[in-house]
Amino acid sequence: MVDYRPLSDQRAVFHEFRSYAFRPDSGVSPYEPDEHDTPRALRGSRRGIYESADAADDDPRSVCRHYWLDATVRGETHPIAGLASVATPPEFRRQGYVRELLANSLAEYRERDRRFSVLWPFSYGFYHKYGWETSNRIVTHEFDPEVCSFATAADAASVGSFRPVEADEFGELVPVYERHAERYALAIDRDEDWWRHRTFGGHDVDPYVYAFERDGRVAGYLVYTIDGDRGDWTMAVSELVAADHEAFLALLSFCHTHDSQVERVRLRLPADAPFREAVRAPDEVETTVTNGPMVRIVDVAEVLSALSYPTSSETALTLSVTDPLADWNDGLFELTVADGRGRCERVSETRDNDATADATLDIAALSELAVGTRSATDLARTNRLEAADREVVSTLAELVPKTPVYLGEFF
Repeated sequence: MVDYRPLSDQRAVFHEFRSYAFRPDSGVSPYEPDEHDTPRALRGSRRGIYESADAADDDPRSVCRHYWLDATVRGETHPIAGLASVATPPEFRRQGYVRELLANSLAEYRERDRRFSVLWPFSYGFYHKYGWETSNRIVTHEFDPEVCSFATAADAASVGSFRPVEADEFGELVPVYERHAERYALAIDRDEDWWRHRTFGGHDVDPYVYAFERDGRVAGYLVYTIDGDRGDWTMAVSELVAADHEAFLALLSFCHTHDSQVERVRLRLPADAPFREAVRAPDEVETTVTNGPMVRIVDVAEVLSALSYPTSSETALTLSVTDPLADWNDGLFELTVADGRGRCERVSETRDNDATADATLDIAALSELAVGTRSATDLARTNRLEAADREVVSTLAELVPKTPVYLGEFF
């Protein structure tokens, strides 16, 4: 029987597995603590699946890393777990080790009272079969910086000023980021280490961070790198956060000022950010929409009891849920909502009574519904949710409406 446990001091093995999985074209460089044990790399908890509990000195078969985070969901902060660096060397693949790693990870999340798991997949289909589902889309706009000349003409930047921000000054960005986080589900509640080693720190190159100040306060900021070769540089903006539309225009004007230096601007934004609506020449913008991270409920009863609901809603529903990894999520659940709070409990460990359920869905669809990615109406339309009648769909749509969701940070 396999054993799931911390990797303890096996950092060289973790480095080897991760290098082969994510950078095979570069070969496996020797593990050097001074080079590889950066604050960014050491964050999180490393876990592994071992062949047995008896072989204390053997190498793991599959590894991963857990980040213990907090994030906004439906206007409130919830504890979540970020899953990353899932890696298995080729000699141990297709033997069920990753499934064991994922199942044991979920069990640990549950013990630690983590309500959601989020990850950036190498394959959406692979993680979907284990219950994760896409949480949000990433919209990328690429254009000549001259496209943003309209923002400069709007003169929004003239009422403030720009300056570079160092990691020690991260606290000045926090208020405007928190306003952003209030709007988007799954926005991470960043601690100091996250700001210093994630926002201000990169894998290979640390980004530039510039703030727009107005009336003595930061009204927006952007995080970017300059990619490519000289003469063909691209300003790659990974994060642009503005307190209001005027600050948004000022930040776009900042991109425009790079027209003598870069050939292109590549701007990553939430799907609802009004960029194409604001530009005067949208036909000169190449916009692509890609899948973002994936999300999964850890414990159905816990999550549905912890979410906030509209105060005007008062109802009771039964949900039949299927889960391929977590048996505690498999069965019939009763959800009661009143005064903006809910209570959910599993009333049957089997789905023999599915005929009595008001709605039937799998854990992946329920995860989308819970965070706000898709409404009950959307899920029913695509047969991801089966309901006893239309009234049930309408009730669920009212209880857990669709909301803006955006997690754009890699980990």
